[in-house]
This record gives sequence, structure tokens and C-alpha cells, in this order.
Amino acid sequence: MRKQDPTEEDEEPLEDKTEALPLRSKRLERLKRKQEKKRYKSSEPKHLLDLPEELLLDILTLLQPSDVFVFSRTCRTTHSFVQHHESLLAKRIIDFRYAVLAQCFRAPAQLQSVDPSLHAALQSPSRRALLELHKKAYAHIAPPDPSQLCTCLTCVLRWNALNAALDFAHWQAHLDSGTPLPVIARGTQPAWNAALTARHAALVTAALASPLRHAALLQTHLASTVRAVARHAANKGDRRPRFRMSAEEARCGTDAFLERSGPPSVDVPFHRDNYYLLQAFLPGRGWDGDKGCWVYVPESQHDVDVGLVVKWVERKREEMKGEVEDAVMLKGGSDTPQMHGLTLKT
Repeated sequence: MRKQDPTEEDEEPLEDKTEALPLRSKRLERLKRKQEKKRYKSSEPKHLLDLPEELLLDILTLLQPSDVFVFSRTCRTTHSFVQHHESLLAKRIIDFRYAVLAQCFRAPAQLQSVDPSLHAALQSPSRRALLELHKKAYAHIAPPDPSQLCTCLTCVLRWNALNAALDFAHWQAHLDSGTPLPVIARGTQPAWNAALTARHAALVTAALASPLRHAALLQTHLASTVRAVARHAANKGDRRPRFRMSAEEARCGTDAFLERSGPPSVDVPFHRDNYYLLQAFLPGRGWDGDKGCWVYVPESQHDVDVGLVVKWVERKREEMKGEVEDAVMLKGGSDTPQMHGLTLKT
């Protein structure tokens, strides 16, 4: 056994203080920069869908509804994204581009959204008779389906306005070129007109279930309004009041210029001949001269009109009940003298 050196007990443990020598060379620096660049590229977005959801929504908000539909048809992922955020996208786009038109062209209420206890009043035979008169009054607008839509006055007017806007857009090329619009003889319904009004009714019905499609209808009508205002402005012989619209406002794709004062158009064009002199079809609003601004029919007008329909149906029911009672009384009164006469004769 080896004898321990007494001096070893007094020695302290060794501490390793060696340090790595810094390697500095151009080759290593190039390699380091290359690795950092590769790491940065792997983290940056390579596709539009790699962007944060909020940023992608902000980008789509700046597009027109037709462009959003094109984007949604790119792939299944974009379609699902647009479908999931449709209500939010439509609201942002309408607030940004169609703030005026949205107040003039509100969507009629679907019957399923109305209190079921009021369905009987809205679908009564007397209300259906009024809708039959609609077919004779408007040859260019298909009547609403009372089994699907509310038939109060406000909803019927909203339905007419949306269909008239699509019909007005359909004939813009004829109006720009000065081609006469086809005339429909009274009491007739050509096949082409029935197909056209049915197609417009289908588009409006689809817009009731899709806020983005409703925004697309507003986009279509804004394009028609811009063409109509520009067409009448180019007519130097037309000295009627018109909306002021600059070339920049016509290109920007918003309806801000319609906030200015201009000729009102409260009524729905009852005939296509009205399109010749129509500049801006903006129903449901009127100019307040005292305040110097447009005043719009409120959204709550639908609830007011539904209440009026219920009262109207109840009044009709009471009138019919009174007529029946009067008829019974008259019938009973005519039978009584005969009975008395028989009694006297016997």
C-alpha cells in the first residue's frame, strides 16, 4: 500500500478555469447569418391564411362583397373562413361602403322570425287578397311568398324595393345606350319577364338568409346609381335637381355622396318607364329641411306595422261577425210575420 504524502492533504481541489476561445472567421460569420436568415424565413407567413385572423378580417373588410365571394371560392379553407365570419364581414363592409343604402334597403322579416301567434293574422285570406292585387300593380316585381315572409306593409315595401333595385340594374345597359325598354301589354306576362322577376326574387330570398349577399345587392344598386347619376349629369338639357358626384366618388365604391341633398325617391317605380328619369332610387327616407339631413324609416317600423295588421284583421273579423248577426236577425224577422200569419189563419 502506497504511503500518503502528508503534503497532499493540504492541497485545495483544482478548479477548471479554461474558457472557449472565441472563434472569429468570415466563414463562421457567414454561416451564422445564413442560419438566422433561414430561421426568420421559417417563421414569417408564406400564405395569406398564415396571417393573424384579425389582420385577415381587416383586409377583407376593405374589399367589395363580390371580391369577398371570389376569395371564398379559392379553396375550402377560405370558404370556411368567410362562412364563419360572414355576419361580421358583412356588417363591417356595409358600415364602410353602404351606410346610406343599408338604411334604405333593409331586409324584410322572415315569417319564422315573427311571433307564431301572429301568423294567422299575417296569412289571413284578406291579406292574401291584398297580395293578389300586387301582381296586377307591379309587372316587373314578383310578389312575396306569404308562407315565407311577413306581409306587413313595411316588409312588402322592403321586398318591392330590393326587387326593383335588381330590375333597375338589369336595364342599365339599355338606359346608357338609349335603347327603349320592352313594353308589356296590360294583363299579359311574357315568359322572359316571368323568368326575370323569378330570378330577382330568388336573389332577394337568398339575401334574406345571407348578410354578405345582402351587401352584394347594395353593391349592385350603388353601381346602378353611379351610372344613373353620371348619365343624367351628362345630359346638359336636363336641368332637374341632381346629386353632386365627383369622378373620385364614382370610383371609390362608397355611397358617401348620397348623404348630400338631392332629389327624393320615396316611392317604388311602379313601371319600367320610370327608369328613364330615375337618378337615385333611395326609398325609405326624406329630407328634413330644418335639420339639413336625411331622415330614415326606423327598423322598428316593422313591429309597428305588424301590430296594425293584427288590429286590422280583428276589425275585419268583428265586421264579418256583425254582418252575420245582422243577416240572422233579418232572416228571423222575415220569418216571424209568416208564423204569426199562419197562427191567425188557423
